[in-house]
Amino acid sequence: MELRQVIGNRRSIRFLLPYKPVEPEKIQRMLEAARIASHWGNVQSLRAVVVFKDSASQETRDALLAPVAGFQIRLAPVVIVWYLETAAVDEQSDRLRQLLKAGALGFGEGKAEALEQQIIPLFDSIREQLKEPGLNEIDCGQGIAQATLMAFEQGLGTCCLGTPHSEQIRENLGLPESCRVILLQTVGYPAESPEAGGQRPRQDFEKLFHMNRYGEAFPRSQEVVDELENDNMLQPQAPTEWREAELDYLKNALGVKGHGLI
Repeated sequence: MELRQVIGNRRSIRFLLPYKPVEPEKIQRMLEAARIASHWGNVQSLRAVVVFKDSASQETRDALLAPVAGFQIRLAPVVIVWYLETAAVDEQSDRLRQLLKAGALGFGEGKAEALEQQIIPLFDSIREQLKEPGLNEIDCGQGIAQATLMAFEQGLGTCCLGTPHSEQIRENLGLPESCRVILLQTVGYPAESPEAGGQRPRQDFEKLFHMNRYGEAFPRSQEVVDELENDNMLQPQAPTEWREAELDYLKNALGVKGHGLI
């Protein structure tokens, strides 16, 4: 499957088959994709705990708290707890030296001396600031995105869930205090259609993106939009005519109670 198809067709799949386990090798491929994602300074602060419903203890399963759409956590065969290890920043000097040795940092004579005498002391002076929320979360997001694309390519569905109980989850899973839980990602085989109701509603392109300065909308070419639609990277706008019927079926088939929001 071409990457452009993967990007265009990926949807948050909230309804997963609870009885069909996910092969560990498919999860490993997701983690491999996350591992090689770009990260500033080659720090690689993205980490994960993978919870398999059929082998994890009840205590571990109960540790995964998500007040919004919590049924997804209960039904998912796999939940990946993605977290950020701030202590990874403490290894940055060695990680930069590895980049230099690999030919991925600097050029010409004197680059080793410049790294040791200028770059590393600079980063050392702001080390604690570099552990604060910001660039680390952005680069961790790149890794999670690559894992998500890998999941879709293998026929899996996923949905990323935030939680206000991240500190409690960190403690329940025994993560060090230096870690920050980013999100929970449910993984399994889709119970709903790949379209999942159609293209999600989004804000207008011109409102989101600017050219050269704020207030100057980036010009949107209809030709480009038509091209993306032809490549199935932009689907017909949700909802499809049959979506509510599909949701009713899934609710009954999976035993989801209530309105599915909590």
